[in-house]
Amino acid sequence: MTAHLTGLPVIDLSLADGSADDRSRLHDALRAAATEVGFFQLVGHGVTPEETTGLTDAMHAFFALPEADRLAVSNLNSPHYRGYTRTGTERTGGSQDWRDQLDIGAELPPHVPGPAEQPYWWLEGPNQWPAALPALRPAALHWIDRLGQVAAKLLHELLASIGARPDFYDYAFAGHPHLRLKLVRYPGTAPDGAGQGVGAHKDYGFITLLLQDTVGGLEVLLPDDTFLSVPPMPGAFVVNLGELLEVATDGYLKATRHRVVSPAGARERFSVPFFYNPRLDAHIEPLDFPNAHHAPGATEDPANPLFAEFGRNELKGYARAHPEVTKRHHPELLSV
Repeated sequence: MTAHLTGLPVIDLSLADGSADDRSRLHDALRAAATEVGFFQLVGHGVTPEETTGLTDAMHAFFALPEADRLAVSNLNSPHYRGYTRTGTERTGGSQDWRDQLDIGAELPPHVPGPAEQPYWWLEGPNQWPAALPALRPAALHWIDRLGQVAAKLLHELLASIGARPDFYDYAFAGHPHLRLKLVRYPGTAPDGAGQGVGAHKDYGFITLLLQDTVGGLEVLLPDDTFLSVPPMPGAFVVNLGELLEVATDGYLKATRHRVVSPAGARERFSVPFFYNPRLDAHIEPLDFPNAHHAPGATEDPANPLFAEFGRNELKGYARAHPEVTKRHHPELLSV
């Protein structure tokens, strides 16, 4: 494991395809990064510069569309929480985030939950695509497929690194895993001077892979309660682990709080977080691994309890982050 100038570990996933020594080095590095920091830079992932450019070109074209074209795919239209969120209407920790974004997931028919089904099935459904930008759909769906492959390989190696069966959670991702991405723009500092691009939070799924541009602004909370800035590293994804993995390992693997500080003035920042998460109805079993008895215990937030059934966490998160969508389509969830 090497360290980037950011202080975050740098993990080379291509070592998984090397010799026994290579894999051993990979597992040592992964185990240290995932148990000590919960964040790292990932290289050797196999995603080409051409694939990345295909997505980022489509993202910049989307945010360059007239506002009317972006609002035509507003998430207020979608009971599945898909589509465009205008600047200042998403919330983290109860406070306003200063960014706009497009939420995209696996392209599936709408799943309207029946009387005996959980309401989280509302999260399964079609995306909204801007008619003026036909190139966006193939670029975004390819990214979901491609990063899904990278994340599956990474999860197998991560589990192997702590002595667990690499395929332990394959059951949770069988069928239609809940893979999502966001195309995000941070349009400089808010008019009131607040610097919250997105407030400090943990991701509540399994693994997040972040593509960020050259502007910077991502910060990771360290054990001493100070924030470490994570400058971009060309060709790398910033990876962080989600709360479900922390809970499943009783705190052995770390989910770390992080935030984005708005860029200064009117400078824009673009990023693409990809969320590798299991099926909505997957029940996440505690991981069986040799050092389970050394696990320190997962952190608990009484205001944000975690459920073993992934969909309940995901719906709670979206309902709180997008109160206007919830009020319009799911008022019964406002107390979630």
